[in-house]
Amino acid sequence: MTDAERRERVYELFAPRRGGGAGRVVDWAILLLIAVNVLAVMLETVDPILERFGGFFHVLELVSVAVFTVEYVARIWSAVEEEGYERPITGRLRYASRFLVVIDLLAILPFYLTALGVGVDLRFLRALRLVRLFRLIKLARYSDALERFVEVLRERREKLVIAASANLMLLVVASSAMYIVEHPAQPEVFPSIPETMWWGVITLTTVGYGDVVPVTGLGQLVGAVVAVLGIGMFALPAALIATGFSAATGVEE
Repeated sequence: MTDAERRERVYELFAPRRGGGAGRVVDWAILLLIAVNVLAVMLETVDPILERFGGFFHVLELVSVAVFTVEYVARIWSAVEEEGYERPITGRLRYASRFLVVIDLLAILPFYLTALGVGVDLRFLRALRLVRLFRLIKLARYSDALERFVEVLRERREKLVIAASANLMLLVVASSAMYIVEHPAQPEVFPSIPETMWWGVITLTTVGYGDVVPVTGLGQLVGAVVAVLGIGMFALPAALIATGFSAATGVEE
């Protein structure tokens, strides 16, 4: 078997739904490993469980990193078999910059950074290990629905950026207005515009925790207007994604 044939076989093996029976076994094995890893990351935040099963979690991490590292290297090595990435160096570099391939790297990077992190604040290392939750996003590679979701985000990115920018501007304006109106009456509740943005986010998303509320008549009027605007503006990205899904699945918008 030539190197080209090996690369093609490896490429098909790690390309979901293209590697035949062996490919399906690899797909399901990686899916299961991702699910186990996400569960382990969550359980590790429970101190009694971590103290009792710390050794098991460590072994699981070693095995998982080994598998995911092999998967990542194999994908980069065999990327030249995919159309548009035929060049040995630039093709592989372009392939490595793809969203899901970057996620593959982030799935293993915390382990290696932690291994090299001698003398680093242990609290930072513990937080860094939570980045392993990026492994959950790897599921997108093995799910038609998640692949379609990523594709919809890519196709609608310009509209989503516009909607996000509009929401950000609305948040700044609303928080500034509430600060101006309520600060004289509640300087400890609305001490600055950045801190007032907590109220702005909660109001625009219509969550309404009630921990920070206006007490003046003008402040309540501003709050009511902002809440009404938030119903439409913050729902806009969800509407864009929903219409994208409808178009992708052939459903009438």
